[in-house]
Amino acid sequence: MKFAICNETFQDRPFVQQCETAAALGYGGLEIAPFTIAPDHDATRLDASYGEYLLETAQFHGLEIIGLHWLLAKTDHLNGGKGFHLTSPDDSLRAATLDYTKHLADLCYAMEGKVMVWGSPQQRSLEPDWAVDESAHRAADLLREAAEYCAPLGITIAMEPLGHTETNFLTSARETAILLKLVDHPNCQLHLDVKAMSYELDHETPGTPTPPNIDPTQEQIDTYMGELVRHHQGRLAHFHANDPNLLGPGMGKVDHSAVAAALREIDYQGWVSVEVFKYEPSPNEIARQSLEYLEKVYR
Repeated sequence: MKFAICNETFQDRPFVQQCETAAALGYGGLEIAPFTIAPDHDATRLDASYGEYLLETAQFHGLEIIGLHWLLAKTDHLNGGKGFHLTSPDDSLRAATLDYTKHLADLCYAMEGKVMVWGSPQQRSLEPDWAVDESAHRAADLLREAAEYCAPLGITIAMEPLGHTETNFLTSARETAILLKLVDHPNCQLHLDVKAMSYELDHETPGTPTPPNIDPTQEQIDTYMGELVRHHQGRLAHFHANDPNLLGPGMGKVDHSAVAAALREIDYQGWVSVEVFKYEPSPNEIARQSLEYLEKVYR
């Protein structure tokens, strides 16, 4: 396994300083959120030459750019104020979303990235009057076209289940695997995330959100995450190490030992990326402690 960190961890620092810090701490890769590098959070204002500049900067510091995540975050003001959306019944909105995704793929390719993690919970959530099955088919059609575009670029779209507190669509690995069967394209696979997996627990049907009448112990949750990895190993394209407390791995109650053991068991050769959402006591300290934990538990 190889260890990376998401660049928004370092907040508003210039990209060169993000690279300097990540490399100095010992990370091998950087995962980029487009809104952190794009003027007005608009990635269409970045061309391939800028992606190549970012790649050269990262490589100068001994880092790989592994790809993109938070693909549609902070884009609500774009597309004439309509933003972008995966499941909307508005055909023109989904078409614009596909076009934006293709541009992100071109940018990712210029940076030699290999994965685009599709989380963006707000830009996929369903309205009350949207039928789940119809929404899933709309999403699958968009993702299939995006995957076809990404295939010759060597890029995999990695769909990220997120907890029910963030979205009402793709809230479990199981639900996401069903969508991936609809997409039916090798360049659209599964991303797993410790924070999101910690919301799941049902040993009879792996990947199902925790039933409301079940109160699993932390040990059961930790063990179950390993079961999810084993169950979905054939689709696993990428992995985030984080914690429900929004800090880094090892900085909360979650013990990553079981999920790390499962990744080793399935011979996972991809990246494990640190993703955090709170930056106290400091980004540097969080990044340092996170990597120390990854080296201890995931190796």
